[in-house]
Amino acid sequence: MTTVIGTRLSGRYRIDDEIGSGGMSTVYRAFDETLERLVALKIMHSDISSDAAALERFRREARTVAQLSHPHVVMVIDAGEDQGHPYIVFEHVRGETLKDRVRRDGPLPIAEAVAYAIEIGRALQVAHERGLVHRDVKPQNVLIDEEGRAKVTDFGIALGLEGEGLTAAGRVIGTTDYVSPEQAMGQDVTGQSDVYSLGIVLFEMLTGSVPFKGDSGVSVAMKHVREGIPDVQRRRPEVSAALAGVLERATAKELDNRYRSMADFVRDLEEVLTYETARAGEATGEATAVLSALPTNVARQKRRWRRLLPVALYVLVAAAVAVAAVILIGGSDTSTKGGDRSGLTEIPLSESAIHDYDPPPGDGSENPAQRGLALDGDRSTAWETENYDTPDLGNIKPGVGLYLDAGRPVVARALRIFTPKAGWSFQIYVANQVPPDLKGWTLVASGKMDSGGKTVNFDTAGQRSRYYLLWITHLTQSGTGRSNAAVADLVLLG
Repeated sequence: MTTVIGTRLSGRYRIDDEIGSGGMSTVYRAFDETLERLVALKIMHSDISSDAAALERFRREARTVAQLSHPHVVMVIDAGEDQGHPYIVFEHVRGETLKDRVRRDGPLPIAEAVAYAIEIGRALQVAHERGLVHRDVKPQNVLIDEEGRAKVTDFGIALGLEGEGLTAAGRVIGTTDYVSPEQAMGQDVTGQSDVYSLGIVLFEMLTGSVPFKGDSGVSVAMKHVREGIPDVQRRRPEVSAALAGVLERATAKELDNRYRSMADFVRDLEEVLTYETARAGEATGEATAVLSALPTNVARQKRRWRRLLPVALYVLVAAAVAVAAVILIGGSDTSTKGGDRSGLTEIPLSESAIHDYDPPPGDGSENPAQRGLALDGDRSTAWETENYDTPDLGNIKPGVGLYLDAGRPVVARALRIFTPKAGWSFQIYVANQVPPDLKGWTLVASGKMDSGGKTVNFDTAGQRSRYYLLWITHLTQSGTGRSNAAVADLVLLG
């Protein structure tokens, strides 16, 4: 179909203008002459309509979305084919995409960003309850209508791609700016993948930009696999610790640390919204509409936050002082974030069980004189990496680290890490022999030390390993322009 503007499909839909185009189809604004209303008309590209698999995915999108009746999902009205040109008819949403909104205005008001995340999450929750994973959650696929409501669209890759990876058959499955680590690695994709992608969308709404940039889509995807997202509070200090914590859990690399379901994510977002509006003293924009529709128990919590906020702030400050005092005297590790300590016990290690690791292209050692400070139980002393010109180790090597020798193969389930200098990123590997380079290790976890202490859970499927490597991939830059990382204490847990 070369020239379509002004033509009719099925004698009913008059095509008026092009709205946008993608790899599989073009979307037009059209007029339904039967019901006398504007519609959005998605027409499959003629050069791929002969591909049986692509045609089935296109048709499946119509069938799938037609089953989703939700105020925050763009509704399917009709579907058909005219002279070999398959099409889907959607409701016409007057407005703009969420991506356009962020590009124009930059970071959104905090409560409004949370409100949009709730609306998107509710739509995806309904899809998940019907066994449907979107797989391409991004602000380009969220429309903001004239009333300010968010509506999710483009379920085109939602089904039928089981077992296909990021670049299967030359296609990118999911936009890499928002792709989940497991999707980037070609692993099974579940509702938790949509949770991660929505977390990245929320990060962009709060900061005005995506967390990672690179020379190619693949390089960005690998950053989602290997690097923790930047600290949202550093990019936008007015973001509360409560919201930062929810965002951190939504974008956790490890599935065990991420929200189990979209429903759980939305529930916490609702509670954060009540707190954010109580803190601001008012709700504006779409936050008002979302708050008015919250469940009764959450609405009561909003009023409770407003009444008890001054007391809560006092308690939080007092608790922070108490925690700081405990940490200083070395009596507790309550600064640990992200770990479930229930059922975990410390695996005893000898004083000589820690080793520095700097394989080629490194020189074979990384401050070996200090390595014992990371296993002496004294959190006031620390092993430090050497100083580098840039946080990415001066572009000299991919990383450096420390590994623990358990003395025998054991099943460890977590590593507790303490640092006096937050902001560096890491990966955790296991092995039964110390290999000459990183290729011989097995990756089990990754993250970022964005606090003084963190428990990092991992799953080795019951396999025993003797050696556990903390591999540091990105350093913290100091005020002098030099970069390094520090480890005050490591505790292996099983």
